[in-house]
Amino acid sequence: MKIVKPKRLKPKDLIGIISPASKPADDSRVERGVKYFESLGYRTAVGKNVGKQHGYLAGTDEERLEDLHSMFANKEVKAIICVRGGYGSGRLIPKINFNLIKRHPKIFVGYSDITALQMAFLKKAGLVTFAGPMVAVDFHKDEIVEFTEEFFWRIITSPKKIGKVQNPDGEPFYSLNGGRAEGRLIGGNLAVFNSLLGSRYLPDFKDKILFLEDIGEPPYRIDRMLNQLKLAKAFEQAEGVILGKFTDCAEEDEDTPTLSLSEVFDDYLKDIKKPVIYNLKHGHISENLTLPFGIKVKIDGNKKTVEFAEGAVS
Repeated sequence: MKIVKPKRLKPKDLIGIISPASKPADDSRVERGVKYFESLGYRTAVGKNVGKQHGYLAGTDEERLEDLHSMFANKEVKAIICVRGGYGSGRLIPKINFNLIKRHPKIFVGYSDITALQMAFLKKAGLVTFAGPMVAVDFHKDEIVEFTEEFFWRIITSPKKIGKVQNPDGEPFYSLNGGRAEGRLIGGNLAVFNSLLGSRYLPDFKDKILFLEDIGEPPYRIDRMLNQLKLAKAFEQAEGVILGKFTDCAEEDEDTPTLSLSEVFDDYLKDIKKPVIYNLKHGHISENLTLPFGIKVKIDGNKKTVEFAEGAVS
């Protein structure tokens, strides 16, 4: 797989804004996000279909796909940042013009449901993308979370090697297994990532570091999805695993018998004889490390470190 890094974002560049999944409950969040980008000196272009709604989708598949294609085709647009996740990105994949993306590689940002597009772009176009803050989730607030903001802008504006990453406030990484590993980073939201298993749009696991996070899934569902990955030989083929934040993933009913999340992870990852790092601050949280999918990553289960071994933009 030939890996393509997008060009770094420069002052006064044009940022495109699209909604490939669901619509925000409050459209003013998009307006506030636009003001934020412009306050930093960037120009913005909001997709013509942003703001539309079709059930739980931000417009029809054709409308959302039109915005995606138009932003990649527009040579002035240097970065594309998604409005939010939700649901619907995967529906676009069979209709995406991946040759267009190959011809016009650019910074593409989102997380959660956007995982589907990011893995498809990596598999079909070799494009490095960014699991990072979104317009109506992170950039609409009166005060953007400083940690999230600083790390994000640093890695999309500088081609320098990113190096070892750290959680906010020095919160440590933990290790389930020792050992060292290196590979290209793939993954994202566990449920969305698993939805691509068996398709032509998921990168293989060989020579990869697999990252996973999720929200609102009780332990038995996490168990089912990890079992699906095990049956697909993901843990057998990958070089190592990083676990992010699993937000609101406890069993809600105290009377329901359950395994803890830790017990579920132990069942699937304790015996794989490969390094497993957990508690990396990425997921459905406000203090968020941006993850560049497709770049080389090194993990050390003994020293409990994660290192982005290269820059993510050119």
